[in-house]
Amino acid sequence: MASILRSFKAISPALRRPIVAQKQINFARTFTVSANRSAGHGPPQLLGPGAKAGEVPTDEAQSTGIERFELLGKLEGVDVFDMRPLEITRLGTVAEPIPVYSLYPERQVGCTGYPADSHDTIWLNVNTELKNHRCPECGSVYTLNFQGDEALLHGGGHH
Repeated sequence: MASILRSFKAISPALRRPIVAQKQINFARTFTVSANRSAGHGPPQLLGPGAKAGEVPTDEAQSTGIERFELLGKLEGVDVFDMRPLEITRLGTVAEPIPVYSLYPERQVGCTGYPADSHDTIWLNVNTELKNHRCPECGSVYTLNFQGDEALLHGGGHH
């Protein structure tokens, strides 16, 4: 115990020395970053403001990310994910296939036959590798109407 007290006494003068304040170094941002931020450029803000203290938040206040993107789209009257079913007014043939709009090089299509609901749903993977895709149950033919970025066709995407 005595040896511990002696070691504290030896250290105490070092602890009493004034601490020299370190200089604060400020790094200035480049002009392009500052101008870009002040100009309002960049991706859209997908974080809600949150609720005020003591209040229950609304969906608009607490939603974030892709949920907020969808919610803001619905408020504007836009279906951002285009969830409408395909209008099948005829049976797709090789000469006149049913076009399937897509922004990605492949899309899942659920065929229920022609006329509608004439067979159980058969899921087809419609892609850009083949020109036409045929339902094995009813024979309806589908083709992908790709409208996306051409770089996705050549492996430019992250998937």
